[in-house]
Formats: sequence, structure tokens, C-alpha cells
Amino acid sequence: MYLELKNKTALVTGSGKKTGIGYAIAEKFAKNGTHVIIADLNRQKPDDGGVRTATSEESLEIAADLSQRYGIRTLAVDVDVTNNASIARMVETISGSFDSVDVLCNNAGATFGVPNAVHTYDEEAWMKTIDVNLHSVFKVSRAVLPLMMKKGGTIINTASRAGKVPPLFNGAYAVAKAGVIMLTKVMARELAGNNIRINAVCPGQIMTDLEKWRFGLEAQFFNTTIEERQAEMCKTIPLNRIGEPEEVAKLVVYLASDESSYMTGQAVNVTGGQLMEL
Repeated sequence: MYLELKNKTALVTGSGKKTGIGYAIAEKFAKNGTHVIIADLNRQKPDDGGVRTATSEESLEIAADLSQRYGIRTLAVDVDVTNNASIARMVETISGSFDSVDVLCNNAGATFGVPNAVHTYDEEAWMKTIDVNLHSVFKVSRAVLPLMMKKGGTIINTASRAGKVPPLFNGAYAVAKAGVIMLTKVMARELAGNNIRINAVCPGQIMTDLEKWRFGLEAQFFNTTIEERQAEMCKTIPLNRIGEPEEVAKLVVYLASDESSYMTGQAVNVTGGQLMEL
């Protein structure tokens, strides 16, 4: 437990479903006594990628549950991380409940238009993927930073192994996540004088809804089963298993803590050894 995180405030985007990395991050902060803001798109309909987004009811239930179990203050907010007006409304709502944001986790992400090679990729789907995964990090950070400037803080961006080693037929996502890694470095240099550290995490195969959807797509493409596709993937991972969201959350909370006080501008792998290069 990181005692210095007690009574601080963390905003986690993409945290409105219990099956995702965002929720695992929010819960890990709550366990450390950190007040948590659950931010998500909160729609009923699945997105173009076939992965259902959170609903307002889910986000509210998560906020209430974390508050009750860990004795912290929580807030659930709707936000479209690609829309400046929506982001501004989120910040206004947060400002009405919290004096500052100490930790920002830019975790929201999605992929659209896959599987496709670059030369067959639908342009609208390409741009939407870039917008959700890369431009949102810039937009949300820019809007939230005024709430962090007074005391300093930390920003942790969810990048991906895909931002370092490109997967097949998912180019927009890979390009966006590579951009997140560079944006992390840019922000780290520019904001160091404001006592704000910025790092990124680069998950590999983590058992989320998006990962399950991916295995389903691959099973159809290769005319096999989801279990067989998962087993094939595990062969590429030295630890021979798919990771769990909580294992990413542990790294995120560490990067927000004083234990990582001399780290900024880093993109840290959490891949079970699947990627060992920086």
C-alpha cells in the first residue's frame, strides 16, 4: 500500500466496466485510499469494434461500490474523450466536487475498422481510431492539467505493446499508441518544471473484452476455436499466459506513487516477457 496516495484524487478514463483495465486501475487506487473519478463514454450500444461500452448505471454502481468498500469519495462522469465540449463538462463537474486532480490516467481506448491492411483500411475508421486513442490523450490532459498545476501530480497514459511492435491488420491502433508513447515523452519534458511526471504503460495481451473480441475474430479468420487462438498466443509469451487487468493496475499505481519519483517520460512494458525491448 502506498500511504502517500491516501486522500489524493485520481481520474481514470475508460473505467466504467468491471471487465477492463480502467476499472482495475480505479479499484487499485481505491484500495490505497485514493478518491476516484470514474469516467467513461457510457452508452448502451456496442461501438463499431463490437465491444460494448460502459453504461451510466454501471459507472454509478462502480463508484458507489468503491466508495462503500474503501471509504473513499467517488464520482461517476460521462465523457466523450474525443469531444472538447464533453471534456469541458467533465472538468466542470469534477471541479464542483474536488479541488484538484492529483493523478490522471488516460486509459480510454478502442479500435475500429479491423482487420484491414493500410491499403484497404476505411479512412473514417482509421481517423476514429487515432482520435480515440491518441488525440484524446492530448485533449483530456490539456483540459485537466489546470486542476493539477497547483500541487503537481502524475499522468499515466495507457499505450500498448502495439505501439512498439506493430500487429498485423491493426495499423491505426498501432500508430495511435506509438503516438501516445511520444506524446508521453513530450509532456514529460514540458511539464517537469511544474512538478508533474508523465509515464506510459504498454500492456501486451491482457484478458479484457477487447482481447476476447480479438480472439473471436482470429478464430473466425483461421477457422479454429477461441481457445486454440489463445493457446497459440500464449506460445509467444515467455510466462505462457494472458495477463490480467490487475497486473497492469499494479504498475499504474506504482507510477503514481512516490516509489517512482525519479521516473518520467518512460513507456514501461507489462507483457509477460512477450516484449523485452524498450
